[in-house]
Amino acid sequence: MDVVSDAISAVRIGRPSSQRVRVSGSWCARLAPYDGAGFHVVLEGRCWLLPDGGEPVELGPGDAVLLPHGTGHVIADGPADAARLARAVPFEQWRAGAGSRAGRREPSAADDGAAVEMLCGKYRLDRSHVHPLLAELPPLLHLPNRTDSADSAGLGGGAGAGAGAGAGADPGLRSAIALLGHEVDERLPGSGVALPSLLDLLLVYMIRSWTAEHAAPGDPIAAPGSRAGAAGTWPAALGDPVTAAALRALHTDPAAPWTVERLAAEAGVSRPTLARRFTALVGRPPMAYLAWWRLTRAAALLRDTPDPLAAVARRVGYSTPYALSHAFRREFGTTPGQYRKGPAAATTG
Repeated sequence: MDVVSDAISAVRIGRPSSQRVRVSGSWCARLAPYDGAGFHVVLEGRCWLLPDGGEPVELGPGDAVLLPHGTGHVIADGPADAARLARAVPFEQWRAGAGSRAGRREPSAADDGAAVEMLCGKYRLDRSHVHPLLAELPPLLHLPNRTDSADSAGLGGGAGAGAGAGAGADPGLRSAIALLGHEVDERLPGSGVALPSLLDLLLVYMIRSWTAEHAAPGDPIAAPGSRAGAAGTWPAALGDPVTAAALRALHTDPAAPWTVERLAAEAGVSRPTLARRFTALVGRPPMAYLAWWRLTRAAALLRDTPDPLAAVARRVGYSTPYALSHAFRREFGTTPGQYRKGPAAATTG
């Protein structure tokens, strides 16, 4: 697998959930902070997203927003002051409350009756061993449906927001959003399979668009002491041919008997060149990253599969279950068996 796929697979739990919402008039709903990632895709109309501690973002048809760290936020028909934000109705109550007092839309003299339809959802994530690529994502990633980078630049700006080239500039992301718009009606045959798969695809495309947009031009480590731009080191790492080749090799076959020499040959450079570039962009030497990734992968296998410890050890490059257990406990402070039983067992071991 590649780095982005592996980073997502290591933390994703179960299937994503989504809800189609259609509303008109004046409305304001709050989504509490969530131990996962939230997203919105606007299918029709316009609305606003107001993240906790960030700048408001206007959303239009075809826009996609990812909140990779589960930041709490409000969605509303327009900008909102502090008083209105304080009155925002919890999302589930608002969505289900067509007949309840809390769920009614506020009447507005300025209401033009324009309808907004969007897909709102969540990805369940295990944040105990999150990959640094995902950790570097901004609190809010806005991918507007615009091909003009001048128009999209700065949208969702301000501290903690990321605005990419836009969904309109990425044909794959645009196709995924178009397919989502077609599949949101759960009455369609096969939608129970198609929709979760498309939501997984949407997550991949949003992260891919962010990394592509923020990859540093030229040599990302040419400047002395330079490790990262405003977006962090991982877009530069994935955009650097040497580092990307080494990462691809490690993630394709983490169980292989890698050495720095063998990895340098895979990347087509000398040992010192690989060590210098990899360490500068990834933040740790190649063999240290491999050791960390093997254990992170082992944790995911223990969580998601019934495979015996010996099989898990072989899949991640350890010769014996004992060797894996020793390294696992040193890294995570618990044994593989306790980890597999769940958080309660892990904390009492």
